[in-house]
Amino acid sequence: MRKEFDLVETWVDIEIHPETPAEGMSLAERFAGRDMSAMYAALRARGAEFGLEMNQVARLSNSRLATAAGEYARDHDSYPEFSRAVFEAYFARGEDIGDIEVLARCATDVGLDADGLRAALADDRYADRLDAAMREAAAAGVSGVPTFIIGGRERVVGAQPLEVLREAMRRGQERV
Repeated sequence: MRKEFDLVETWVDIEIHPETPAEGMSLAERFAGRDMSAMYAALRARGAEFGLEMNQVARLSNSRLATAAGEYARDHDSYPEFSRAVFEAYFARGEDIGDIEVLARCATDVGLDADGLRAALADDRYADRLDAAMREAAAAGVSGVPTFIIGGRERVVGAQPLEVLREAMRRGQERV
């Protein structure tokens, strides 16, 4: 998409299901009675369009630490790489991104200081930023992840086909 459109990206991380307990919970428990196979098939198809491996995840992680770790990476100019590493840890390998050691390994993998990350997570230095991001998302009417807001008006919510994003980008450019 960066090759097709003149993009200025602003990534705002928000917690996914903030009500999830710190230890996480099984997806079967969280979404009891739902057949998740269609959702996973759609996620795998969307991921393939973007070169992302998406496997079935058994546990819903509490994402608070992962979003805080993302802020640490942002402060150290490694946000895109770190975000991708966390995404792959969760969706490709099914790891618990609520586990500090998983996040520390992701940090090391992208050249960040794992001990520095652990310290930042231990002292909760990003709490205000995370809370502000959640308020910003609520004020913008964000109800799902991912949500793309294009030109302040066009919205694409959820794991949509690449062509849906392209069309929204075209509409967003026409309005500028």
